[in-house]
Amino acid sequence: MSLDTRVNGPADSPAGVSGLLDPAHRIRSAVETVITGKPEVIRIALTVLLAEGHLLIEDVPGVGKTMLAKALGRAVDCTVSRVQFTPDLLPGDITGVSVYHQQRRVFEFCPGPVFANIVLGDEINRASPKTQSALLECMEEGQVSVDGVTRRLERPFMVIATQNPVDTETEGTYPLPEAQRDRFMARVSMGYPDPSAELGMIDSHTVYSPLDRLAPVATVAEVNAMIEWVRRVHVAPAVKRYVLDLVTATRTTPSLLLGASPRATLHLVRAARAYAALGGRDYVLPDDVQALAVPVLAHRLLPSTATHRSPADVVGELVATVPVPTQG
Repeated sequence: MSLDTRVNGPADSPAGVSGLLDPAHRIRSAVETVITGKPEVIRIALTVLLAEGHLLIEDVPGVGKTMLAKALGRAVDCTVSRVQFTPDLLPGDITGVSVYHQQRRVFEFCPGPVFANIVLGDEINRASPKTQSALLECMEEGQVSVDGVTRRLERPFMVIATQNPVDTETEGTYPLPEAQRDRFMARVSMGYPDPSAELGMIDSHTVYSPLDRLAPVATVAEVNAMIEWVRRVHVAPAVKRYVLDLVTATRTTPSLLLGASPRATLHLVRAARAYAALGGRDYVLPDDVQALAVPVLAHRLLPSTATHRSPADVVGELVATVPVPTQG
């Protein structure tokens, strides 16, 4: 069975793929003017956007987590909101509340910041689990239910949340529960910039903020068109089986106490479609799945008490040991 069978449609040729995804390339180039030296992190952020997922950025303070989220929001001509998560934040502060007007004697719904195309949740682990749970319905179903009324969220809808790993055990923070982590399609870490990129930041970020000069380079309509096309990217049966084998391996290895969920399987396939499209292909390769295995799976897993390895290391070992399908 061939793994490179393409879908039928107007974008069958490489030129067609490139033309359709031209807005994605413009977005990537725009974000790279703000976030330098992190092309793979930016590609995964774009992958999550086109796969209709949500992104968790976890790293130490000061490495550009919030800047990446802001830059992605600025590059697309869409609505962007920011929620600074704090211990006293309430669910209604996110989803919105119904306010009673005394003179008109009616309740009027005041939308919360979640009613935006891109929602930046800064330091999400500083809010209580009750407030964090306000995002569950939004992230999974693209809707908000308040006072018995369900309201749809506009597409595209993406939550980009940040958290500092060094704060997870300190007072005033609440680790994300498994149900919340499982709704994030991928988790990335920014990491420290290399010396040359950091040296360039001294010149570019101390005189002015590159974010202030970033103008939208793509419209909501263009992003939605790319999302629709990514859904049609072909995944061969052998590749689907490979994804399932990887996920199943996380459930059977003694190194993990909690394996990946069926939602993780779906997220990995959807992300692989978008990742392949950004690579100029309308079909998924096992290489796409391998590149995304750690970002998509690791944050959902719990290590067993008998192992001293991180979930990311365990996933990396499984990628190296699970047989890869070959072309036939």
